[in-house]
Amino acid sequence: NGSVQMESALLYTFLEVSSDFKFREQLYSLQSQGIVPFPEISVRGCDDVELQTDGNRSGHLQNGELVLDPEVNEEVIRIIAAQLAEIGDQFDKEIKARVVNDLVQHFLNENLSREEITRCMSEAVEGLARAIPLDMEKEKAMLVLAMVLTKKIANTMPSLLQHVFSTTVNYISQQLHNYIVRMV
Repeated sequence: NGSVQMESALLYTFLEVSSDFKFREQLYSLQSQGIVPFPEISVRGCDDVELQTDGNRSGHLQNGELVLDPEVNEEVIRIIAAQLAEIGDQFDKEIKARVVNDLVQHFLNENLSREEITRCMSEAVEGLARAIPLDMEKEKAMLVLAMVLTKKIANTMPSLLQHVFSTTVNYISQQLHNYIVRMV
């Protein structure tokens, strides 16, 4: 699914360019396991990619969705993820440890279904969006908050990264897909 690939690449790149993450080894293992759809998306290898200068993004429609050429897509996603990571660093200190610890407990609870954990993530993001004064559009704030929560959960318990990553991609895909398509 192209949308999940885009969301996975965006989240992965966000995590990779974020400051202060303690799960580098686990993050790169997502890449080696094929969980991240564009293994070459890694920021470390993107210096040779160039944006088109004519103002147009080359791409085509597939199943009614714009599919960008991989080189452009990777560069656009890298730029967007870096901008979102800067915002995320500002939000980071606003998120209370209790919220993160509650989510960690939900992820550790093997009795909760994937849907229930995604709902918990959604509730946490929506609660934070209401609690933190945000000077930006709601969808962008919710996207950044979801990605920052992912980083904070993985920093608290790196072994949860794969589970948290897939849950966050699922949440973003369900709730914010159209916003991401407009952004890219």
